[in-house]
Amino acid sequence: MTTPPPSEPETAAVPTCYRHPGRETYVRCQRCDRPICPDCMREASVGFQCPECVSEGNKTVRRTQTVFGGRAVTAPRATWTLLVLNVLAYVAETLSPGPVIANFQMDAGAVYHGEWWRLVTGAFLHAPLAGNTFMITHILFNMWALYVIGPELERRLGSLRFLALYLLSALGGAVAVYLFGIAAVGASGAIYGMFGALFVVSRRLGYDARGVLWLIGINAVITFMVPTISWQGHLGGLITGAVVGGILAYAPQRSRNAFQWGGCALVFAALVAVVLTMPPYIYQLQLGFPG
Repeated sequence: MTTPPPSEPETAAVPTCYRHPGRETYVRCQRCDRPICPDCMREASVGFQCPECVSEGNKTVRRTQTVFGGRAVTAPRATWTLLVLNVLAYVAETLSPGPVIANFQMDAGAVYHGEWWRLVTGAFLHAPLAGNTFMITHILFNMWALYVIGPELERRLGSLRFLALYLLSALGGAVAVYLFGIAAVGASGAIYGMFGALFVVSRRLGYDARGVLWLIGINAVITFMVPTISWQGHLGGLITGAVVGGILAYAPQRSRNAFQWGGCALVFAALVAVVLTMPPYIYQLQLGFPG
């Protein structure tokens, strides 16, 4: 009696994607060696990886930062956003100048009586046309300065830090108007804050800052020569911007984030405290404050 030949080995099981068990595949992840289907393949330097391995790998990749600690900026989106907001506000006040100016311009008396939002909204308004086409130069100059200087500062600081600088400078200008002026509109406080920060950042990086000084000097002369310009807003924004710029640029490496954001918070708290504890100049004599 003859012995039957040995049976052929059974065909090995066809591998299927570990994320989609019903899909046959012969491709494996280069890191974990699990089978992956075309929908799960993520191209790597060599072969393909599965989504989970790609996600784990991204966690170990160090995020690119700016020279002062912010996230690297490829497109200055914060600058463009501020530009758009200023232009939209100008369109709104052009279409309906009376209600917009009356309710949202920086007004020291109104802020003193509780309309605190004017400290911010006034920085997004500009002198309306009102039959005088010359007044359009107000928004044109401010937006030109934001367009030229904003992207440079945003790339140096990072978008969030630049936004904090801009808004705190605008608030600093508004607080100066509150203390020493009456009413004002315009982004000039924020723009002068960028001038001050640009000077500080340039010095910190070892650049020649004389051009920035000339820019500040020329604008300061114009500020005090033209009677309709709010010198209070310009000066308040300039000082605030220089202080915030110094906090961001000279923060120690070891505790940079805590120092930067803590410093910005202290500046904000100080400005708020001034508004809460001091009456505007127009009421100081009436309330017995020394003039």
